[in-house]
Amino acid sequence: QVQLVESGGGLVQAGGSLRLSCAASGRTTTSYSMGWFRQAPGKEREFVAAIRWSGGSTDYADSVKGRFTISRDNAKKTVYLQMNSLKPEDTAVYYCALDTAGGRDTTVQTEYDYWGQGTQVTVSS
Repeated sequence: QVQLVESGGGLVQAGGSLRLSCAASGRTTTSYSMGWFRQAPGKEREFVAAIRWSGGSTDYADSVKGRFTISRDNAKKTVYLQMNSLKPEDTAVYYCALDTAGGRDTTVQTEYDYWGQGTQVTVSS
């Protein structure tokens, strides 16, 4: 089994920054990618960013490019999401997810096998 624990959410003013962390534990030996998704009230969950454990290549949603940065610490089995220039529309519950099967498309939710419990990010105007 794999456990994912997110942290770092909170309340911030527009233009501010937050850094989310997602720590993986358990059977993570076959981990290919980790992604961040978010779900705002009344909306479907959407892709935010993803990173591949091997090589570190990244993908971003257009709405966060240039503002968010995803990174990883392989030794700590932790992925980070640095969020800068936050906007009220970034308000959502943010979830990290782990792909252990080597899915092709990191932007697709069904490619991920394990999910964290989510952390709330609220950006005030």
